Amino acid sequence: MTEQKTVPQQQKTEQARAASAWSCIEEIEKSYESEKKKYGTLARKLPAMIQSNGLGQTLAFLQAKGGQKKKDAHNLIADHLTRWVKSQLKVNNDQDLLTWIIQQSSDTYRRATTESIAFAIWLRRFAEAKDWGETGGDL
Repeated sequence: MTEQKTVPQQQKTEQARAASAWSCIEEIEKSYESEKKKYGTLARKLPAMIQSNGLGQTLAFLQAKGGQKKKDAHNLIADHLTRWVKSQLKVNNDQDLLTWIIQQSSDTYRRATTESIAFAIWLRRFAEAKDWGETGGDL
């Protein structure tokens, strides 16, 4: 009888984050060539933005900068972050994440923030690996 190794849940979650972030990077590479540099710059700064400003303010900033342009890097990265956090916190897909987090307890808000930072770190790593964006400059 062979012994099966079980993968700890934390490792499974981290692998899922990485796979989802990689899928987002591939989406940008295949479908939004003109937004790669700006997306990369945003991805490099996203974890620090969430950490220093909070998830709610960061989402509001991204939405404001992206405006009505669906294919803008700000809207794309906000959408990627939103999809991941909603999937992990079991938020109804019809709900706007920003509206949802504002209505949650501080514990749930912290959990959403922690999850968003962990996901954003993967986006940053992959954007850096692709050498997209700049470490400085305007957002």
